[in-house]
Amino acid sequence: MEVKALNRFVRMSNKKAIDLGRAIQGKAVAEAVTILQFNERKGARQLLKTLKSAIANAENNANLDVDELIVKQAVVDCGPTLKRGSFGGRGQFKPMLRRSSHFRVVLSEKPAKKAK
Repeated sequence: MEVKALNRFVRMSNKKAIDLGRAIQGKAVAEAVTILQFNERKGARQLLKTLKSAIANAENNANLDVDELIVKQAVVDCGPTLKRGSFGGRGQFKPMLRRSSHFRVVLSEKPAKKAK
């Protein structure tokens, strides 16, 4: 069974957190939480928040054991961009793009080991 959690419209560029999502993908939940707790980046805090939400969804809504869960997907997508700007020298317009991102974490149960 799969459980997912979303954290949308986070005010940071998705490029700053994509590698964190790849780092925890395929890991056990406890190991993924440890990786994100000891990382000082803003993306790690947001991804940890989303991961904890997915863990809570698995415990409360699906009645799954947390020790048996792995991170199936940890994806950071780009969200809408706010287009702002100011005027520079000689009246030229200097655009500033305020990027946002969406965090998505999907948890699933560990595959059962095959009996020999």
